[in-house]
Amino acid sequence: MTSSSLSYPPGIAAFPHRGLVGIAGLAPHETLFLLDEAEQWVEFNRLPQKRDDRLSGLTIINAFFENSTRTLLSFEIAGKRLGADVVNMHVAQSSVKKGETLIDTAMTLNAMNADAIVIRHASSGAVQLIADKVDCPVLNAGDGQHEHPTQALLDALTIRSARGAINGLTVTICGDILHSRVARSNILCLSSLGAEIRVCAPPALMPAGIDAMGAEVFHDFNEALDGADVVMMLRLQLERMQGEFIPSPREYRHLFGLTAERLERSKPDALIMHPGPMNRGVEIDSDVADLAERSQITRQVEMGLAIRMACLDVLTRKVRGIEGWT
Repeated sequence: MTSSSLSYPPGIAAFPHRGLVGIAGLAPHETLFLLDEAEQWVEFNRLPQKRDDRLSGLTIINAFFENSTRTLLSFEIAGKRLGADVVNMHVAQSSVKKGETLIDTAMTLNAMNADAIVIRHASSGAVQLIADKVDCPVLNAGDGQHEHPTQALLDALTIRSARGAINGLTVTICGDILHSRVARSNILCLSSLGAEIRVCAPPALMPAGIDAMGAEVFHDFNEALDGADVVMMLRLQLERMQGEFIPSPREYRHLFGLTAERLERSKPDALIMHPGPMNRGVEIDSDVADLAERSQITRQVEMGLAIRMACLDVLTRKVRGIEGWT
């Protein structure tokens, strides 16, 4: 593992934010601080005994208003490995189904005196709305088409662990950019750390103005792959689509699917990434997704756990009375 070797301001000045609602607004050194904090948990999670009690006595609520498997599981394991009491709130079991407003839900969660709340919601801005109404740190586990900050952080940690640094790398992100909060957070995160970002999608799946975020726009996947150091594929988010965005999955694969032949256009050691879940045979072929040494897809899951442990640790230091953080 390679850390950034930066010298950070002491205590809470290293990461002065009460919560983590998005990558937007984070200074590069604050992002690197979280990556460096996660390094210890990467090694910790490889030990036979994986228990640290620094969050003992704290309660973390995972409020997932949108279905999730890997993100919810990752946050749950992260909290439990740090010794916290973790409560998962699923939308199907919540009063939201009975017509409760989001603000009422926020007030209810706040009244439970949780020490941190992790929120996933289908509407952009919902996490910020709740964060403004509660007294504890809030972590965004994905809100609509807005952001997914811990995914961007884990992707940055994955790239840095494999390449030693992010500055100067060319990262190609291809897929359903329009509906992807992962793409937005990654553009913000990786570009702030010095990477050149290319985004590639059919015109119907490319949001207007995304070049203003610092990404170079492509509609020809072959061209977008030329000389890339990292290739990050995104799935088609059919659940967010109304109308015809692509002719067919088969046609989409022909133009925008990552095949072994197409991968040859990137650098010989280019990393292959995907936030999951994957649609094998659509945006990525199995022989590419499982390519030894180059595929980082399972490594991303490992780094995600470390990042979420780091975020929970850092954001609860004030409530725990850690010196320099109160």
